[in-house]
Amino acid sequence: MSDNLTRLNKYLSEAGYCSRREADRLIDAGRVTINDVVPEMGTKVASGDIVKVDGEVIGARKKDFVYLAFNKPVGIVCTTDTRVEKDNIIDYINYPKRIFPIGRLDKPSEGLILLTDDGDIVNKILRASNNHEKEYIVTVDKPISQTFIQRMAGGIFLEELGQRTKKCEVKKIDKYTFSIVLTQGLNRQIRRMCEYLNYEVQTLKRIRIMNIGLDMPLGTYRELTEKEFNDLSELIKDSKKTFNPKQHNRGKSRR
Repeated sequence: MSDNLTRLNKYLSEAGYCSRREADRLIDAGRVTINDVVPEMGTKVASGDIVKVDGEVIGARKKDFVYLAFNKPVGIVCTTDTRVEKDNIIDYINYPKRIFPIGRLDKPSEGLILLTDDGDIVNKILRASNNHEKEYIVTVDKPISQTFIQRMAGGIFLEELGQRTKKCEVKKIDKYTFSIVLTQGLNRQIRRMCEYLNYEVQTLKRIRIMNIGLDMPLGTYRELTEKEFNDLSELIKDSKKTFNPKQHNRGKSRR
């Protein structure tokens, strides 16, 4: 019997309902039940148990997972909680199957974000320690100096987060625009880094996540190609799968 037990957050993730991180939030909020009983964090699901979220029965693992690349407009919020946020990404896309975003891109930002119903791939991609590249184009409110480029690239200690940003690749594009490639997912990382150097971000666009580039019109999505998915799978094949709450509490994938 014990061989068939699955942690509740993993069960929801593998069923394609949400990521493990989001599952932990739902469990903590008391919105998940097992056999109509609200469980404690860490509870395991046995074969035959009935799991519900907000009264909706969540079935076993799905087949034929969906993998989408979406060009998010400014003003759309990367949340699956459609009850609270009216400008949420799920209602905006209105995909016929339940999907959820991989990571986040904050409301004032635009650009590439991936969505899926495959919880396992979410967990691998979100591990900040796996050094997965994300590239952004950023405009700021005053001319960019060489000192600004060097300090952004060299790492900045963000006191409010209690940690230093990793060294990264930063290139000046024009007087007010630069590109930056991050391998971290700290909360509002680029905006905080710029603020530390007395610059204010005017626009922020994500143009690449690992091997996947932004190539669709604003507000539209497409499925990943077979080559993109295969290359992505190769990039994340050695990623850690285990959930590390301390790592996630330090910083989330928002910009």
